[in-house]
Amino acid sequence: MLQLRLVAAAAAVLLSLSLLILPSTTYAHNITRILDKYPDFSTFNHYLTLTQLAPEINRRETITVCAVDNARMSDLLSKHLNIGAIKNVLSLHVLLDYFDSKKLHQITDGTALAATMFQATGSAPGSAGFVNITDLKGGKVGFAPQDNGGVVSATFVKPVEAIPYNISVIQISSILPSPEAEAPAPGPSQTNITALMSAHGCKVFAETLLANPAEQTFEDNVESGLTIFCPGDDAMKSFMPKYKNLTAAGKQSLLEYHGIPVYQSLAGLKSSNGLTNTLATDGASKFDFTVQNDGTDVTIITKIVTAKIMNTLVDEQPLAIYELNKVLMPKELFKAALSPTPAPAPAPEADAESPKPSKKKHKSPPAPAAPSDSPADAPDGDVADQTTDSNGAVRFEGGRFVGVILSLWFAFLQL
Repeated sequence: MLQLRLVAAAAAVLLSLSLLILPSTTYAHNITRILDKYPDFSTFNHYLTLTQLAPEINRRETITVCAVDNARMSDLLSKHLNIGAIKNVLSLHVLLDYFDSKKLHQITDGTALAATMFQATGSAPGSAGFVNITDLKGGKVGFAPQDNGGVVSATFVKPVEAIPYNISVIQISSILPSPEAEAPAPGPSQTNITALMSAHGCKVFAETLLANPAEQTFEDNVESGLTIFCPGDDAMKSFMPKYKNLTAAGKQSLLEYHGIPVYQSLAGLKSSNGLTNTLATDGASKFDFTVQNDGTDVTIITKIVTAKIMNTLVDEQPLAIYELNKVLMPKELFKAALSPTPAPAPAPEADAESPKPSKKKHKSPPAPAAPSDSPADAPDGDVADQTTDSNGAVRFEGGRFVGVILSLWFAFLQL
């Protein structure tokens, strides 16, 4: 009898150890969390969420995401495609196979045909949802959509991050062109944004916008996604003397500074604190601001002023309009009242001084971040390919340890 108890106790201990050793089968990756760590891919990341591609990527295994930086995303956004077409284009950048840097440079026979999420959706006619991957001379790797005549339109830049054989995120040099993916889909009806603002407490800003070329920039971005921060009438009226002193280019930049070329719900703004590009962002002219969640409030912070969202006028994809209690003043046009000091005090909200003329403006808003330096044309260790922590990789769970405790308790009773 004693021997049976000892055997039972030993079995319970072995069971406990096996529970500790065996890995969990939870979700292995989260593409949003991975890309959140890289500001250069913020626009790409945002549109993965906006088009609902992100959860589809997270549900799949053995997958490769070909990301492009903010500057390259501006090429796509400048085409003013609707959300459905943007989703098709981005789904062409999600390969249904695992390609890290090492595998890309060791392709069998030098070329491979990869199916994409665009093909898997059934939206791609024929073989339009396939991408040719070719190991080119000089260590470069090229990418060519099947419906683009086989022309190499993008090259491998560098590995970004990977969970081996589960998900690989790489950077490619440009958007993959595809007439089929870019084909127009039914879009939302034309929206009169100035009429919406005028009817909800932002009449002065709307009328100022109508009298400026910036109005066309706003209109051009409605269908592809637009968020507007319009100062309320009282705030805009008190600011008008400063506005009138700006140059023509400065006036256009200031108005475009109140819009961002992506749709952001209020919940999205609260969860995506950080530096944000605007319609005025143009190369070296950053014209960015910081979105910050202050308790239940959302504030917009520039080097000159801190404004708060007071009211939501419109929040329906692809357009969101929010009323601010102050006019946003960019440091590119206004001088800060205080010089930098070691103390971490917030920028003062004092009246701005003499305006500074800005550079020539654009009609369509490019995403400004410059492409990453030092493209990796050949593998050089692939440190990024080995990163697995903090991305939801295999992990132990609390229930596992409860099982261990119960098993050990059972073993104790047998003794």
